[in-house]
Amino acid sequence: MAIYLDCNATTPVEPSVASAVVRFLEKDFGNAASPIHDYGVFALTAVEHARGQVAEVVKANRDEVIFTSGATESNNLAILGLADAGMRNGRCHIISTAIEHKSVLEPFEEMARLGFEVQILPVQSDGRIDPQRLSDAIRPDTLLVSTMQVNNETGVLQPLTEVADILADREIWWHVDAAQGFGKELEQLRHPRINFISISGHKIYGPKGIGALVVRKQNRQFPPIHPLMFGGGQEQGLRPGTLPVSLIAGFGEAAKLAVRNNGDRMKKCQTFREKALATLSALGAEQNGAEKYTLPHVLNISIPGINSEVAIKALKNVIAVSSTSACTSHTHTPSHVLTAMGLSFEKVEQSIRLSWCHMTPEVDWSEVENILRALRG
Repeated sequence: MAIYLDCNATTPVEPSVASAVVRFLEKDFGNAASPIHDYGVFALTAVEHARGQVAEVVKANRDEVIFTSGATESNNLAILGLADAGMRNGRCHIISTAIEHKSVLEPFEEMARLGFEVQILPVQSDGRIDPQRLSDAIRPDTLLVSTMQVNNETGVLQPLTEVADILADREIWWHVDAAQGFGKELEQLRHPRINFISISGHKIYGPKGIGALVVRKQNRQFPPIHPLMFGGGQEQGLRPGTLPVSLIAGFGEAAKLAVRNNGDRMKKCQTFREKALATLSALGAEQNGAEKYTLPHVLNISIPGINSEVAIKALKNVIAVSSTSACTSHTHTPSHVLTAMGLSFEKVEQSIRLSWCHMTPEVDWSEVENILRALRG
């Protein structure tokens, strides 16, 4: 079987994570909302333990972690949940960037439909936003700024520290989509100025279907977000429904390992990266996104003379790679991220994304090179 190099779409599950999930599916299967017997007590204990493990990654308080189905839901809750507060206070200007995931851009479109003025900032050719453009865009009626931590297509780390400085003394809510960087790049998300952080468990070697929105309190008060669903008081009243204890336990274990093993994982990914770059550079591949800002587990390249769809099919028995984000790969439309970076249509059509992890086995790069060279004839 081909070696999996699409970890930005989803990661393999750590063995101890799988064990935790199975335990709470088969043995300790109680409802965390029913701590009236041992089954419910064990379930609630597991949930709160996992909540603390997730909070520790970003140095938040335990009660600031709201469990959701993943970063897509978290993004929607953070953005759309502020609509009432914005309209009530007359602050109807919101800002995001052209390289955000669709689960941010589409809620922004919905906010526009509700009457908000949406401003989408361009990005530079290196794949990063320009903090000065953000500073210039801020107005007295700005309600929200939403920026990602790490781009899902290029792996480029965004300048969150600079954004934090710009927003330091402003009464503007700041949301960060951290689906691709949570548990990998640790320091930036620990900045206390960030109000909302969206997370997915399946990007950090945890199960699919679980994630969180970290909602940092200000002066011991939660930001004024309203729930998008109703029917229960779970998760600070922001996300009703029976908690998936098994998934939460697995998510917590994955978060714990992300912190404990961060350095070792980064080293392994960097070693893998160097081997990949050596092969692909020999083919004339051009990296999309500045190398100095790109995390070590992602590589987005364009190879002159080779269409990405043709390359992906030719390589499918050797390595499994992609050409765009998982959520938009079925649309066959050019990458909005690479287009926003100013790449030509030809380079976008030649782009391939490789993403790996500390569990990825060795690749026969000579075979990869031979296949790609053969495509050029």
